[in-house]
Amino acid sequence: MRLKALLTGVALATLASAASAEPYRLGVLTDMSGMNFDLAGQGSAVAARMAVEDFGGKLLGEQVEVIVGDHQNKPDVGATLARRWIDEQNVKAVIDVPTSSVAMAVQDVTRAADVAFLISTAGSSDLTGKACSPSSALWTWDTYALANGTGRAMTQEGGKSWFFITADYTFGHALERDTSEAVRSLGGEVVGAVRHPRETTDFSSYLLQAQASGADVIALANSSGDTMTAMKQAGEYGITAGGQKLAGLLLFLTDVDGVGLETAQGLTLTTGFYWDFDDQTRAWSRRFGEQMGGRMPTMVQAGVYSAVLNYLKAAEAAKTVGGTAVMSELRTMKIDDMFARNAYLREDGRLVHDMYLAQVKTPQESTERWDYYKILRTIPGEEAFKPLEQSDCPLVKK
Repeated sequence: MRLKALLTGVALATLASAASAEPYRLGVLTDMSGMNFDLAGQGSAVAARMAVEDFGGKLLGEQVEVIVGDHQNKPDVGATLARRWIDEQNVKAVIDVPTSSVAMAVQDVTRAADVAFLISTAGSSDLTGKACSPSSALWTWDTYALANGTGRAMTQEGGKSWFFITADYTFGHALERDTSEAVRSLGGEVVGAVRHPRETTDFSSYLLQAQASGADVIALANSSGDTMTAMKQAGEYGITAGGQKLAGLLLFLTDVDGVGLETAQGLTLTTGFYWDFDDQTRAWSRRFGEQMGGRMPTMVQAGVYSAVLNYLKAAEAAKTVGGTAVMSELRTMKIDDMFARNAYLREDGRLVHDMYLAQVKTPQESTERWDYYKILRTIPGEEAFKPLEQSDCPLVKK
């Protein structure tokens, strides 16, 4: 009887432990209240949850739960929230993180805790350069790829002189730097640059300086709301009508939707994903749209889905949720899905995959809302991203 009672007690304790086991949590740390909300925000959370559902909802026998936080585009807020998640809420991967300065701060936290960091919306190439981490993956795009795509294409088409209107923070600085290098490598020149704070409402002084420079190309090294505001005001000043070209170096599908095809038509851009590229992208995007009121995904929302799904596959295969170990497993895997084509993860944390050079359609060419891009060519990943031998990531063996 005593043995039976003991065994019963052990069984009940085991059941209670299993019932109270805390789920593995994936934290989507995004912009839920600022200018990146449309391009990331709730759509990034939806994409992450889709990936968890498609994987089966469990990892290593435990339930997986997606939680969402707003970093308010502030590095200190992002780092504090990431640290609290890791210490108190069993978060095993931090995901998305718009704004490169926030991503830099969060990467310091995840590196120290050996927690996976799946970066989709931030894009400074420094995240896989001097600031690289063994537990991070920069999944969707970076400033080098934009510079190498849009910058090179427009210089080769005759845009030999450039003037930059640049967001005055980490991402903008990196984008201006990387694009300037691409332009100069083809014999072009940078004739001037000005910097503006985030969420600027009046670009008139910057645009007038750019117009007066006589540059062939006025490059907007900013994003989302700033890009849309600058594009609208450039139209009011007749910049493109006067013969200068406007380059939206980081342009999202939601930006084009926001300003309209009348304003955005003809712009050249580089993207890592387009919802209407083929049957595979359309099928996934329609599923996403069903949960987003018919909105089609941006490249970073598609990137979140791909990053989370492949993270879960790698963690299951590695039989661990340790960030560095999962990234090591990811580097052994073939990565090929609706977003990542011909993809592999490098030792510096850069996911190398095909990118696309696109042009915004005219209103006459578009047949429905979200039918906004013409894909001009596929840029193979090896061409799109900085060669590994040029990396200044201390993890890269040379």
